[in-house]
Amino acid sequence: MAVAETNNIISPAQGRPSALKRALSDGRLVTVLVFLPPALLLFTLFVTLPLIEAAGYAGYKWSGYGDPTEWVGMRNFEILQKHSAFHQSLMNTVWVIVASCLLQIPLAMSMALLIYRKTWSNTVFRLIFFAPYILAEVATGLIWSFIFDGDYGVAAMASQALGGEPFFPLSDRTWAFPVVLFVVVWKFFGFHMMIFIAALQGIPEDLTEAARIDGAKPGQITWFVKLPLLKPAIAVSVFFAVIGSLQLFDLIVPLTNGGPSNSTHTIVSYLYTFGLTRLKVGFGSAVGIVLFLITVAFAVVYRNTAMKET
Repeated sequence: MAVAETNNIISPAQGRPSALKRALSDGRLVTVLVFLPPALLLFTLFVTLPLIEAAGYAGYKWSGYGDPTEWVGMRNFEILQKHSAFHQSLMNTVWVIVASCLLQIPLAMSMALLIYRKTWSNTVFRLIFFAPYILAEVATGLIWSFIFDGDYGVAAMASQALGGEPFFPLSDRTWAFPVVLFVVVWKFFGFHMMIFIAALQGIPEDLTEAARIDGAKPGQITWFVKLPLLKPAIAVSVFFAVIGSLQLFDLIVPLTNGGPSNSTHTIVSYLYTFGLTRLKVGFGSAVGIVLFLITVAFAVVYRNTAMKET
């Protein structure tokens, strides 16, 4: 009799539904089967296959017409390594990253701390500061190229008012790239500001109110309460800033087109100028592979360090 009762006992593991049954019951499996295949197909067609083809073309001297036949091995990478314009583009990209992280993000955070509260006046200021980000990059570049034009732009009016000679900052090797950095900060400042505003609005008022009751001053509340809670937003903002800097292209072409004397190229504008416009698709593919490796290396390292801590 005891044996029969023991056999009728169902273990907890047997009573629980399997993972497959749970996925079927809550609809997760259906969602995966519906949405994952199209995403994988698109990713394969527009990311994976082009990367594989670019890796193959990087070993050829090819104009883009017909089939690539002239195999040059690693010569495109050797030319890249010795090309001073590529070195300049790398350094310029680093400077864009530095300006984005050390100037743009702190300014965006400071402004967010001032206007994150939900009032009609703050809403107006948010719209004003976010408006440049809405503009297309090409339109932004054209607008600022007119502003800095030494013949009829704001630069011309300023030089005339001061009684000096016409000043063409975009044609000056000393000033051209600082102007590019200024436009980059102006353009993307609002995007990072909105990231911090969203994060600040998610901070419970109880925390700041408790600190205020304990006698903390506004600066102390910001430094010891708000900033520590902004670490995830800062990590995301830095990630977007670096990836965006590595991809910077649309602003460069209408502003300076890489000039004067190839002094304002970024990696992508260098690829476009020396690869596509000169019908050197194999060489451009080599530049693309280098850019891809840099981007993946940063993403992996950043994901396993800064993002992991948040």
